[in-house]
Amino acid sequence: MRLVIQIPCLNEAETLGETLSALPRQVEGFSEVLWLVIDDGSTDDTVDVAWTHGADAVVSLTQNKGLAVAFATGVDAALRMGADVIVNTDGDNQYNAADISRLTEPIVAGRADLVIGSRDIRNHPEFSPLKKRLQRLGSWTVRQASATDVADVTSGFRAYNREAALAANVVSRFTYTLETVIQAGKSDLAVTDVPVRVNPTTRPSRLFKSKRQYVRRAAGTIVRVYAMHEPLRVFAVLAAGFAAVGVFLFARFGWFLVTSDGSGHVQSLIIGAVALLVAMQLLMLGVLADLLRANRVIAERTLRRVRAIELDVGTLTSDKRVAEENPARLEPAGFPEQGAPPPPAAPGGSAATR
Repeated sequence: MRLVIQIPCLNEAETLGETLSALPRQVEGFSEVLWLVIDDGSTDDTVDVAWTHGADAVVSLTQNKGLAVAFATGVDAALRMGADVIVNTDGDNQYNAADISRLTEPIVAGRADLVIGSRDIRNHPEFSPLKKRLQRLGSWTVRQASATDVADVTSGFRAYNREAALAANVVSRFTYTLETVIQAGKSDLAVTDVPVRVNPTTRPSRLFKSKRQYVRRAAGTIVRVYAMHEPLRVFAVLAAGFAAVGVFLFARFGWFLVTSDGSGHVQSLIIGAVALLVAMQLLMLGVLADLLRANRVIAERTLRRVRAIELDVGTLTSDKRVAEENPARLEPAGFPEQGAPPPPAAPGGSAATR
């Protein structure tokens, strides 16, 4: 089995060397361990540091596209490298690399498809009380939405087997952590978590500027992704709320009509009728969205099979195009040998395996 450890990076030249130096070259259950760095449009020496410290492959995006895009690009590149299991970690050396074997053990044992490394949020010395409460609240919300039992859903330290990697479809450009957990839970993948250790913080997070911004964007991501997977339930709840208002206002008008002549309360009748019409429209939208969800599920299954077929024949479509433009561009295994200097960038591509 082959393990690929991928690291999405944005201007991580100062910490990437330490991160790579801590990564293992041998992990129990695997015959080969490879290191992959995804350069998300860095403007410093991230790429040079990656090659200097032994990265087996570097994928460079032409500009900063965001963490979620960098993660998805890395998953595709890792699959092209023949990964049976993919471990994702951060370039700022936040997570203890010695715990990678903890992440992969449930997958090697056949007990899980996706394993998330859960930090000890409650006793984390660098988290403020407010951040700890927000982390616990966010994790609880995602657990309810995904029907999983993960203690730390925002952790980027996680391992995917081949099936989970093929099924990963990231829509958000903000972060992949919340979306992939909900998606995995709704796709009937086996999701579990294991306790992991963390290293001292080397820099503040670049994903968000304030806790308020993170909460707002994370909440939007959770609602949107959950609605993608459970549209009928979401619209039905909204419809039930408007229907309850409409029935209450109709009952109020009826009460005054019975106990008096009902004059002066026509507004209850009008607003109640509008609320019931909105409820009916929401319910119809829910039915339509549920039909679209069925089509999306079929499309995702088709995409997963297409990606698996492309990998089985040895290359993805994008690599075929690069190979036709420059046959010497790709190595037989889809990535250069360890220690080889980076080849010239592929013309016109948004991402290139180097």
